[in-house]
Amino acid sequence: MENKKTIMQGKIVLVTGATDGIGKITARELAKMGATTVIAGRNPEKTSRTVIEIREASANPNVDLLVGDLSSQADVRRVAAEFVQRYDRLDVLVNNAGAYFMKRAESVDGIEMTFALNHLGYFLLTHLLLDALKAGSPARIVNVSSAAHLGARMNLNDLEMKSGFSGWGAYAQSKLANLLFTYELSRQLEGQKITVNALHPGFVDTNFGVSNGGLGGMLISLAQKVGAISPEEGAQTSICLASSPEVEGISGKYFSKNKVVGSSRISQDQDLARALWERSLELTGLAERQTASR
Repeated sequence: MENKKTIMQGKIVLVTGATDGIGKITARELAKMGATTVIAGRNPEKTSRTVIEIREASANPNVDLLVGDLSSQADVRRVAAEFVQRYDRLDVLVNNAGAYFMKRAESVDGIEMTFALNHLGYFLLTHLLLDALKAGSPARIVNVSSAAHLGARMNLNDLEMKSGFSGWGAYAQSKLANLLFTYELSRQLEGQKITVNALHPGFVDTNFGVSNGGLGGMLISLAQKVGAISPEEGAQTSICLASSPEVEGISGKYFSKNKVVGSSRISQDQDLARALWERSLELTGLAERQTASR
């Protein structure tokens, strides 16, 4: 591998959910490699502090921020618009922002929160930045999924789990959606020099899920302390997919520990992927925009 300290020199990367955990580590390490690194976070103060931390840790002044709640489609659109105003291209998009909600809640758009943030956030932001990615080609899209998808089901008639909601079920479904999206987008972008891959980071010791509070939050926190890997370890596959020459040209795959691994049978269902794609277009208003542009 070429000099790791300069491997991303001249590249522009965007990492969402980058104020904590593996997103923060991913952004920091890509900045260390020389990339112009843009981080997206929900809290303005926390995002600003993270930018300062990453600049200091990486000795790279080219660290920028975008602030928005990616469960809000208006915020996703604004974040994408601000990025395009500042930068003429995007070399790497790391879709990392996500959360686990034990109780059913709805986004400002009236969509179940887990699905809104973990899937539609990826879907909409990626679509809005596709022209920037094409301008940066060969470019990479990295979607953080999870082994939680392995037991997931998907009911296209009730994607928001209005009936029989389960926090874990909603989370697992959203991670399955990440894979279906990855595989379908890779098929649609074939021949365009943009690779799309997904990954399982491992069970990582972060604040993920702890904010739910109560007994559930305590149990998640305890499990993380006992059996989880560090954020530095958990971020390695995201960093690899964003930067390594060894995965150049590889697309439509699911990785764990920097290696291609198998995903569930349902995640490879192309009919389901296309159906979810169409439903996602409708839920984000992209279907109307595509129809209007024809």
